[in-house]
Amino acid sequence: MHGKNYTLLIISLFISGALLAQQPNNSTAEDSLNNNTAKNSVLTNTSIGGYGNAFYQYNSNQGTARVDLERFVLFVGHKFSNRISFFSELELEDAKVNGGQPGGEITIEQAYLKFSLNPNQYIVAGLFLPRIGILNENHLPTTFNGNERNYVEALVIPATWRELGIGFYGRLNNLPVNYSLGIMNGLSAAGFTHGTGIVDGRFEGRNATGTNLAVTGALQYYQGSFKAQLSGYYGGTVGIRKTEADSLGLNSGIFGTPVAMGEGDIQYNNQGLSVKVLGTIASIPDADKINRAYASNTPKTMYGAYAEIGYDLLFRSNYGKTNPAQLIVFVRDEKLNLNSGIPANGITDQTLNQNFVVAGFTYLPLRNVVVKADVRLAHSGAQNPALIINPSPVALPYKTSNTLINLGVGYSF
Repeated sequence: MHGKNYTLLIISLFISGALLAQQPNNSTAEDSLNNNTAKNSVLTNTSIGGYGNAFYQYNSNQGTARVDLERFVLFVGHKFSNRISFFSELELEDAKVNGGQPGGEITIEQAYLKFSLNPNQYIVAGLFLPRIGILNENHLPTTFNGNERNYVEALVIPATWRELGIGFYGRLNNLPVNYSLGIMNGLSAAGFTHGTGIVDGRFEGRNATGTNLAVTGALQYYQGSFKAQLSGYYGGTVGIRKTEADSLGLNSGIFGTPVAMGEGDIQYNNQGLSVKVLGTIASIPDADKINRAYASNTPKTMYGAYAEIGYDLLFRSNYGKTNPAQLIVFVRDEKLNLNSGIPANGITDQTLNQNFVVAGFTYLPLRNVVVKADVRLAHSGAQNPALIINPSPVALPYKTSNTLINLGVGYSF
């Protein structure tokens, strides 16, 4: 689906409310500590958990396949008291890291203190994941369909997005509403690279600039099997000293040369049926200044949206059972454009105007173990010859359509 037809589909799904929620949250060490229900030993108040996934992928255009241990994550948490806890995750991507070779990454995905103020409110301080989109806070492989995370949230938002700061979370006493507000370090415009949106502008806890900041906020409404969310982000991208920023023609300061992002999503899960819809848009109003300073072909706007529907074929036969097996068949349609609006000094790249249709099944013999199979049909616009510089002599002709076949497993505990 493309253009107006796709837009009408997204709007109609938002209005009708026939929309997808994720599978139920898994029982993990992090969940238990977060809910203050961790079963601690007599000698220690420390919890250990983790998650990971591996998958096989066949690329029909290239006629090649790869197998990858995509993520291996260890969670360590500690309960200092009923009001103060510590949460951390150490992540290794692609199994190993070799100096001088591409691939592989060791990162701290989160490391923060949680201060419980009362049953309805708490504060986090440190490296944390702001509440924006669905995937950023709920990214365990056992909680989403498909072997790969959806591209809309991974590239436009981009999840998993973590920065250093302080967050305030709570829920209203008399209404089914959750809220959050956070302040954290901003991004780095110098890190923006063509084709990846703002992904490479994240600091993720490493030597972040503290003179440019960002604010985030979210409102969630929940009622029974239905949940809706609106979230947003606004932050500066230039934390260098003013004289240097002036020489580059950039605006420094707390919110200088800003990035703004808005997101809305709706989830529904009932009687084996699950539906999920999400839309997001990002704006970089001073993209022309960033391009003059860094020649990065940064866009003025990016957007993405997806709709997914799934059904658990085992729901009726397992009705009433504790931790039953699930066999979910699903289909998801994703649309994103990382180059939807360009400044006068930018170059259009239609390969970043992409559509993905993903279909497959998710089998969970238990809530914490998953086996997945899916087919991803990918489509994009054509290449712009102005962006082809020093092409490889062995490069294959660019094709606007491709098929990826994925098989994988995942776990969380």
